[in-house]
Amino acid sequence: MKKSPIARDALIACVALVVMIALPSVFPAKALSDFVIRLSAFAIFATSLNLLIGYGGMVSFGHGLFYGLGAYSFALLMQKMGTSIPVAFALTILINGVVAAVIGAICIRLKEIYFSFLTLAFQMLLYSCIIAWTSVTGGDQGLTGGVPRPEFLGIRLSDPRHLYIFCCVVLVVSLVLMRHLIQSPFGFTLRMIRDNPRRAGFLGIRVWRIRLLAFIVAGIFGGVGGMLISLFVSSAYPDFAYWTISGEAVFMILLGGMNVFLGPLAGAGILLLLNDLVTRYTEHYSLVLGIVILCFALGLRKGLLGLFVDLWAKRRAPEQSAGAAQRAAKS
Repeated sequence: MKKSPIARDALIACVALVVMIALPSVFPAKALSDFVIRLSAFAIFATSLNLLIGYGGMVSFGHGLFYGLGAYSFALLMQKMGTSIPVAFALTILINGVVAAVIGAICIRLKEIYFSFLTLAFQMLLYSCIIAWTSVTGGDQGLTGGVPRPEFLGIRLSDPRHLYIFCCVVLVVSLVLMRHLIQSPFGFTLRMIRDNPRRAGFLGIRVWRIRLLAFIVAGIFGGVGGMLISLFVSSAYPDFAYWTISGEAVFMILLGGMNVFLGPLAGAGILLLLNDLVTRYTEHYSLVLGIVILCFALGLRKGLLGLFVDLWAKRRAPEQSAGAAQRAAKS
């Protein structure tokens, strides 16, 4: 009996989660745990942006707004208001959703280039507010005093092991939710709009509504990535809302492949590895990164994971053709 896609994805997610949780037992180096936590934050952030770029055809240059907003909202709720972690998570998701709805309602009706740069303008507006509102945000120094991590449901995020497991769970759950979203009728409608918005409108689809919902969902998951990085560094910094963070997310998508769901995850891993390795040997990180991006843009336009998927499909094609011929002969 053939498994349903939902059951298959759930099984893969469970296996991946078990492997990730067991990883520190096999490789106990703290650097590895820290890498996986950072990867979790960036992978959720980049995948949420790919909902807009890869599946919606909406190139946002300002998606880092939601990453920074998530980090600062969560940190301020924990530090200034003393809320519990689940309440802070819920309120941050609500804040990101409301802000995404307002900004999306303004941006999505614009054509591609205007949409891209208006989202960037909103991100830089948030960055300017963070820098200027020193009494609340700490200005260019970021939040001081740390982010409290009170225990909840027996989970102590002050314990590095618990924090690691928590981030792994959030990563897997977020990816599963986004995966099922793009495989739902909503996801197929979003891709139809990406390919031919005029035809979708003729079919009675409210294009602006679907795009707005995609923008809100992407903003919420972008904020989840910001919350994880805020927990990891126990603070929030203006760099989380600067325009370069959006550029890094775009690079992650290009490196991994925007046409493969796990492409942004692979791209996030590649970019973090490049950062960790290159900065160890040279100060010219931006130059090396630019060369790598140029090579991918010229030679691997579908990204690294996209290339592997294409090679696998070409390898499987003769086998599938042979199997179809055998079934036809038997019938």
